[in-house]
Amino acid sequence: MEQKRVVLANGIELDVVDEGPVDAPALIFLHGFPESHRTWRHQIAHFSKQYRCIAPDQRGYRGSSKPQEVEAYTPDKLIGDIFLLADALGIATFTIVGHDWGGAIAWGVALGGQHMRVERAIIANAPHPAIFQNLLYTHKGQREASQYIRAFRDPASDQLIRDKGIAGLMAKEASWDQPSKMEPQERGRLLQDWEDRDACFGMINYYRASQMHVPPVDAPYALPDGYSPPTLPDLTIPTLVIWAMDDLALPPENLDGMEEIINPLTIVKVPDCSHFVTWEAPAEFNAAMDDFLAS
Repeated sequence: MEQKRVVLANGIELDVVDEGPVDAPALIFLHGFPESHRTWRHQIAHFSKQYRCIAPDQRGYRGSSKPQEVEAYTPDKLIGDIFLLADALGIATFTIVGHDWGGAIAWGVALGGQHMRVERAIIANAPHPAIFQNLLYTHKGQREASQYIRAFRDPASDQLIRDKGIAGLMAKEASWDQPSKMEPQERGRLLQDWEDRDACFGMINYYRASQMHVPPVDAPYALPDGYSPPTLPDLTIPTLVIWAMDDLALPPENLDGMEEIINPLTIVKVPDCSHFVTWEAPAEFNAAMDDFLAS
C-alpha cells in the first residue's frame, strides 16, 4: 500500500494510504496501539474496489509527525486530526472505522460529527468512553487487565523505553500481546517501526494524555463518591460494533449497556479471536462490514 504525505491545517503531517475511486463513499480507518495503517491491510484490499479507503499513520506513529510533549496527544487533538485530514483530502462526509486506540478516537469523531460529517461508525474492540471508566472502577477483570496502563504512564518506564523500545515495555507489562498470532513478515515490519524512539514515546503519550482513571488493583471495586460518568450525547447514526470475544485486554462486558446509548446499533461478536480482530479474523470482519454497509 503506497502512502502520500498530507499536511493538516494544524501543521501535523500524516503519511496516508488513499486507495479506491476518489469519488466513491469514503471510509476513514484508524489504527490502534502499537500498530500502523497496516492494521487494515485486509480491509483496504477488500473495500477499495467500491469505496475510497483512507488509512493514516496517526500522529506519533511511523513517519507521521511525532511531537514529544504529552499535551500534543489529548483526545481533542487526535479527534481534530481526523476532521482536518478529511478537509485536506476534500472529503465532506465519511464513515469512520476504528480499532483499539483508533476506535477510541473513532468514538469521539462519531459523537462530535454525527449527522454533519460522519454518516456511520464501525468500531472494533474499543470501549465506549461512557462504559469503560465505569468498568475500571467496578469490574475486577477489566481493572486487572488495564494495569499495564499505569505502567505505561509511569515516568519510571522511560528508561526501559529508551533502552528496549515499546517491545521491551510490552514484554514486561502487556500480557495481552500475542506475537505468535501475527504473520512473521508483518511482525518484522512492526518491530522495525518500534526502533524509532520518538515514535515509541508518541505511542505512549496516547495513554499519558488520556484522562481515564485506572485505579490500582487493591482499590475498592465501587464507583467513587461523587463520581458521574462523562457527559456525552447518545450516538444516533448507524453504528456497527465488532467484538473479538477472547480479548485479554477488553472483556465482552464492554458491550453491556451500549444499546441504551447507541441507536441504531449492530453488534457482531467474533468467537475464538483475541484483540487484533482486523487481521486475526479478516473474513469475519469484512463480512460484518459488508452486511452493515449494504444495509
